[in-house]
Amino acid sequence: MVAEEEVVGWEGEKEGEIDYVFKVVVVGDSAVGKTQLLGRFTKDEFFLDSKSTIGVEFQTRTLSLHRKRVKAQIWDTAGQERYRAVTSAYYRGALGAMVVYDITRRRTFENVARWVEELRAHADGSTVVALIGNKADMPAGRREVAADEAARFAEEQGLFFSEASALSGDNVERAFLTLLEEIFAVVSRRALELDEARRMRNGGGAAAGEVLSLKGTTLDVGSIMETSAMKKSSQCSCS
Repeated sequence: MVAEEEVVGWEGEKEGEIDYVFKVVVVGDSAVGKTQLLGRFTKDEFFLDSKSTIGVEFQTRTLSLHRKRVKAQIWDTAGQERYRAVTSAYYRGALGAMVVYDITRRRTFENVARWVEELRAHADGSTVVALIGNKADMPAGRREVAADEAARFAEEQGLFFSEASALSGDNVERAFLTLLEEIFAVVSRRALELDEARRMRNGGGAAAGEVLSLKGTTLDVGSIMETSAMKKSSQCSCS
């Protein structure tokens, strides 16, 4: 396994230098901290007065993975029921998804099954899904969802599970980067197949500056609990 500092780093936003574009959608009930998680990962920011997302917004971060420049395009979807018809359209083409709940509000965890079902209904069949319990920094007395319980649910659903804190930043970076690493491993294999097919069709290589945006499969957001999906994913080597 290559050391993290050799694998990932911040990069510029010049489109001509991008090798891959990875689309990831973040879903979950309103006020679970989806926007804050994105802000922490993309800008290392947290706003106490953040307002609910209306419809769909997205943020990006360009980084280097295994000497390739990857643009993570992360879609922040509204959790309110009245926006469901709008947000479901943005699931298409997503390589990965995070379903976020608030560990201090049990109802948000109980609704996770519905979000997973919606993802599987509208997203590509190979879209990878991770379950993220946000607000892990809160005092133990305010916790309403045990990590063990969430891990069992993730195991049953074939998801990857992690807890994080958008406020403190704990585990946010690791969760997103591990997701992107797993997508990268799958895309790298598929890129070789696509490149070969393109050469056969066009009699030459890919056009200069062309950006690949491909489908992914498994994801590991590692940290607190290891599920079967994590064990299976860890067998894949990245280089």
